[in-house]
Amino acid sequence: MSAAPITTVVADFGGVLSTPLAPAFEVVHEHLDLPPAALGEAMAAVEAARGVHPLHELETGGLSEPDFYDLLAVRLAEALGREVAMHDFSERYWAALGRNDELIEHLRGVRRQGYRMGLLTNNVREWEPRWRAMLPMEELFDDVVDSAVVGLRKPDPAIYALTAERLGVPGSEIVFLDDFVSNCDAARAAGWTAVRFEDTAQTIAELDAVLAHRGAPPGVGAPSTG
Repeated sequence: MSAAPITTVVADFGGVLSTPLAPAFEVVHEHLDLPPAALGEAMAAVEAARGVHPLHELETGGLSEPDFYDLLAVRLAEALGREVAMHDFSERYWAALGRNDELIEHLRGVRRQGYRMGLLTNNVREWEPRWRAMLPMEELFDDVVDSAVVGLRKPDPAIYALTAERLGVPGSEIVFLDDFVSNCDAARAAGWTAVRFEDTAQTIAELDAVLAHRGAPPGVGAPSTG
């Protein structure tokens, strides 16, 4: 049996449609003068105390951004023996994060061919105005699934099912762009095709190869695979 035609492209935001996340986090680490593992260890300590990972709570809307920073600040102070001011974390992080203009422009071209398009992001409720301002939202996306709004996060299978339902297509018609292996693996388990973002040129090349072989915008017949 031949594979279903691809009618829909779904992209992640952070690290895919934005510049890489690691350098932005490094800026904050340097400003706070933190050892490299300090934030991860602080989150692990919070998880041990609360029974849930604080980042997962934050990204599903169960924990506010200020409360998240307060929890981390307490653990960092215990570990480092000094106060750590987390109040300007977001400002410094977002100042160091930019758009992936090359990929965004390429997706504009894909969109003009007639493909449906969605955004599926693990994000923070309070950050929504920031990332929305960076993207041509109305022009590019038919729907946006934000973890903090829907109360689910990748790689939970339920968020993939929700995204496909909201876009009105079966998972077999979706190709997904994400930088995390676990998120791509979960997408494939849901019946999606996945392209793991490693760099922009590689992602564009792999996406174009998928669409050349299986792409069929809604209302257009499937390409020949013979």
